[in-house]
Amino acid sequence: MQQRHTFDIALRELKMKLLHMGGDVQEALRKSIDALKALDQSAARQVVENDRKINREEHEIEDLCIRLIATQQPVATDLRKIVAGMRISTDLERMGDLAVDVAKSVLRLEGQTLIKPLVDIPRMSLIIDQMISDALNAYVESSTELANKLAPADDQVDKIYRGIVEELFTLTKADPTTVTQAMTLAMCGRALERLGDHATNIGESVIYIVTGDRSDLN
Repeated sequence: MQQRHTFDIALRELKMKLLHMGGDVQEALRKSIDALKALDQSAARQVVENDRKINREEHEIEDLCIRLIATQQPVATDLRKIVAGMRISTDLERMGDLAVDVAKSVLRLEGQTLIKPLVDIPRMSLIIDQMISDALNAYVESSTELANKLAPADDQVDKIYRGIVEELFTLTKADPTTVTQAMTLAMCGRALERLGDHATNIGESVIYIVTGDRSDLN
């Protein structure tokens, strides 16, 4: 009985660590997009610097999961919770890296003026921000319903990304001098599109925890 109580406490700790890490990823995403809209070099450098914290959080979660497997010898649903927790932390870490990619794009645009007002990239980021919240809530609540909501949201992100690429291509045809910046902005859109994919990966991990099934939400 005592062993189960200890294990439940550790699982709650795992959830809290993942939620905290997810919050830091959302903050990195928001700050990187704000930096891009304003071409704010200082804010972009802060996103790059803060990524070390997200990396540390992933290592802490991985260590906790390994310790739980080694000491508690979990089976069935409990084991799935731990394995999925490790997978989720990996997805969150990669999402942090992608936010950094956007911030590094801002650094490459130093001294430039945006070739167009940014509308669709911020719109993508808002959808992805909500996807991260839904994915983490799905994990905490063991909700396959929330997890399945991520698929149509990801489709919306993909559609916006395709529109961004098409618009930038049109701009470069009209003015070839915009090619370099257009490619940088397209890479930002691609980073966001991949962020959405990782959010759906978390949804897949939740479905695996609850049902034991391996689904494909992408």
